[in-house]
Amino acid sequence: TVLFALGDIGLLNRPAMAIVGSRNATRQGVLDAQEFARALSEEGYGIASGLALGIDAAAHRGGLSGRSSTLAVVGTGLDRVYPAANRDLAHEIAERGVLVSEFPLGTPPVAANFPRRNRLISGLSRGVLVVEAAVKSGSLTTARLAIDQGRDVFAIPGSIHSPFSKGCHWLIKQGAKLVESADDV
Repeated sequence: TVLFALGDIGLLNRPAMAIVGSRNATRQGVLDAQEFARALSEEGYGIASGLALGIDAAAHRGGLSGRSSTLAVVGTGLDRVYPAANRDLAHEIAERGVLVSEFPLGTPPVAANFPRRNRLISGLSRGVLVVEAAVKSGSLTTARLAIDQGRDVFAIPGSIHSPFSKGCHWLIKQGAKLVESADDV
C-alpha cells in the first residue's frame, strides 16, 4: 500500500511505457532499447524499467535522452543501488526522473524482490515492450503481469538462432504485437 519515491513524482501521473529485456543483452538489443526509449520519451511517454544491467539500463538512458524521462522501479530500498554498476545511472534518474520502490529504506538486494517488483513496472505503464528475452526470463513474467493488468504487450523479433530472441518469439506467438519501430508501439 506504500510506494517510496525519489525524484520527480509527477512522472507517476503521466503516461508511461515499460521497456524490459535481458541483463545479458546483445549490442543490437542495447541499441534497440535505447532508441525505442528515446523515441517514446520524445512522444511524451515516461520509460519504466527495473534498473538492471543490459536492456533496462539502456531503456533508462534512452528515456533520459528524450523529453519525458524515466521511472526506475527497484527491488531494494531507495538507499541501496543494485547493481552497483548502475550507481551513476540511478543518481541521474533521481535528479531527472524518478526512482520507485515498495521496499523500505535499508532493504538489501534479495532475489525474490526482483520478480515481485515487475508487477509495478507493468502496473505503472500503458504497455510493456520486451526487447530481448530468453525463454526463462523475468521479462516474460513482466509481460504476463501486463496481460493480467489489461496492458498491451509488444515484442521485438530477432534471429531464430539467438537465445535472446526465443522469449520474444514466444510472446509474439501468444499474441504480443510484433514491433519493428517505435511507431509500431
